[in-house]
Parts: sequence; C-alpha cells; structure tokens
Amino acid sequence: MAEFALILFDDAEARTWMPFVLTRPAGELRFGAFTLRERAERVLGAPCAGHLCGGWLEAYDEPWAPPVLDAGALPRDRDLVLLCSRAVLAWGPQPEIPRSRPATLLVQETVCGWYVPAGGELPPTDALLDPGAAGVVGEALHFRGLLLAKPWDMIARNPEQLTLDIETLFKGTAPPALPAGVHVLGEGTLVVEPGASVEPGAVLDLRTGPIWLETGSTVRAFTRLTGPAHIGRGTTLLGDSVSAVSIGPMCRIRGEVEECIILGYTNKAHDGFLGHSYVGAWVNLGALTTTSDLKNNYGPVRVWTPSGEVEAGAIKLGCLLGDHVKTGIGTLLNTGTVVGAGSSIVGPGMPPKYVPPFTWGTATESAEYDLDKFLSVAETVMRRRDVVLTTKQRALLCAAWRLTRGRQ
Repeated sequence: MAEFALILFDDAEARTWMPFVLTRPAGELRFGAFTLRERAERVLGAPCAGHLCGGWLEAYDEPWAPPVLDAGALPRDRDLVLLCSRAVLAWGPQPEIPRSRPATLLVQETVCGWYVPAGGELPPTDALLDPGAAGVVGEALHFRGLLLAKPWDMIARNPEQLTLDIETLFKGTAPPALPAGVHVLGEGTLVVEPGASVEPGAVLDLRTGPIWLETGSTVRAFTRLTGPAHIGRGTTLLGDSVSAVSIGPMCRIRGEVEECIILGYTNKAHDGFLGHSYVGAWVNLGALTTTSDLKNNYGPVRVWTPSGEVEAGAIKLGCLLGDHVKTGIGTLLNTGTVVGAGSSIVGPGMPPKYVPPFTWGTATESAEYDLDKFLSVAETVMRRRDVVLTTKQRALLCAAWRLTRGRQ
C-alpha cells in the first residue's frame, strides 16, 4: 500500500458538471465498473483521504466515501498526491511516485495533479481550479489514461471503460455454475459473485463484452443482459433488455435500458425506454417514463450547461438526471434533457430540456420545491432502503437548495 495520502480535487471544469456536482464531488461519479475515486485508489494503491471541491459540498456525507476537505487544512505530516477528479488513470504500470521531491502529474500531456512531499509547498488554491496555469513543478510524471471533459463523455466512453475494468480484474476467471435454464451466449468473461443470482429464463449475452454481477444482485427471468455490463451490489434487474450498462448498488431496473450509467439507489421498476443517459442516486422514474436519445434528423445533440447550451459532439444522448429526481407516470424526456437535483416532474407533456434543481411542476409550469417538503420526501425514500438521512446529508441538501436560490 502506498504511503501517501490521495486527495481528489474538482477543478473549474469539474465544478460545471451539473446536475451532478450540486450534491456530490465529481470523484464520486460512476464510470465503468467503478467511481472515479475507486479507480484512482486501485491504480495508485492508496485510499482517498478526501475531496477538494465546491464549498457548498462541505457537508457531503456518504458512508462509503471519504469526506470533503478544507484546502487550507490538508495533512502536512504525510506525502500527498493531489489528482484531478476528471483524470481516469489506465490500468497497469504507471510512473513511480518519487520520494522526498515534488513532482507534477500529467495525463495526455495535461497537468492533472501534483506529488507533494510531507511538509512541502502545496499548490496555490487557484491552481486547483486551473492546474495547467501552475506549470510543471519538479519532475514531470506522464501517467497513462484520459482526462474527461464533460459529464456526457462518461456515457460515450462507458462501454469501452467497462470492458477494460472487468477484463483487467477478471480475465481468465472460470465460468460460474448457473442454474439450468439460464442461457449464456458467447464465451467472454462472466463474473457472478457469491450471493448473486440469475433465474432460469434469463439470457446473458457475452458476445459484445463481459458481465460482472456483484454480491446480492439478481437477474430475474425474462431479462436479456448484454455486455459489457456491471450490476452493483443488491441491484435487481426485473426484466426486458438491458445492455452496456453500469448500474450501482441497490437499484431496481425494468424496461429497455441501453448504454446508461445509474449511480445507485435508483428505482425504475416499470416499463419505459432509458437510453444513453446518466442517472444520479435516489432517482425514481415513474411507470413508462421514456427518454429520446436520438433526434429525428440524426443531428448532433445540444445540452444545457451552466455557461449556456453546447453541442455534445454526439448524435445519441438521452438525459442527465441529478440526485433525488422524480418523474411521474408517462413522463417523456427529450433528447439531451438535463434535470436538476431534487426536482419532480409530474403531469402530461414533455418538460423543457432544462429543468432547474429543486422544482416541482408539469411540462408547462413549475414552482419552487418547498425545502421542508423535499427533505421529508427524501427522508422517507431513503428510509425505505434502510438508509438514514444524516444531519450532514440534510445540511448538504439545504446548502444546495439555498445555492440554487441565490440565498448562500
């Protein structure tokens, strides 16, 4: 195990990754079979001690993740590696971290972090927002990997990253024993952890990529799961066609789902198409909620960002749904729709392509979601999964709500 402390920081670009970074550090977003933080920990062989990110996230509190830290209070008695959360380090050998002398980390020739010996000079705060402006300090360490630019890059690159993750960890694993009546197509890597189950009548298609089923996950009968796919702990696939997906822990998923990332604790227990989309945590999609992921003219998709609408550089892109989003039955989401954290969409019709956070409304009219009512619903939803809304989590959601209302 490495002797340095790993710190992930959200630079200025990562802090625009709405709707997700309103309620969590960018490093806690899922990409491939892991969160960005989990992969960095594995590649560098060091646990992450914390995140540096937007001040409104100081109360961030999830039991499986490190806390948000104050940049002015980083540990000075330990060596530190500060790594941009947008950096995706490749598996396999990487440059050796030097000892007792500073170094600059680069990915794709772009500065993405630093090694700081114990007691050494930390990069200035503005360098955490714009690492390239600090230049190269000490030795230049060229790491293999990629630097994500926008949140939808994770959707586009996810099938490839899934394959790399699963094959790196499990290539050559012996095929699991499965019940009679489970149909396995192809001879790729299939990982079924102890405690995971696949019911007779399910189809596991390995011809386009590997599949990893974590402990406690279930693939119900009449589900066709096509790789590459990672199904997280305690998640249940209830039926229909699911392909090229990263689905986090404790989700319930039914219907056609294609090339999506679902962070965790999300409920899509009914029919409806979800394609080329990124779904946050604690999301509930009402029955027959359906996304469009392709324009009728096959043209490039445009997406809302905090600095204005931009072309995503893709012709297939569904929706970006922040944490705690809810949709009513029959909701239709247009190509490239962004729904802010904590919003509820109800009633008929197609909502606008950008739904601000913490709003409640229909396709044509919306209003501010009362904070106390929102918190009450969030607490109820989490309790149903045996998860407590902690005091810090409540404080985080309050801070996010106030920030979006200009009250902070």
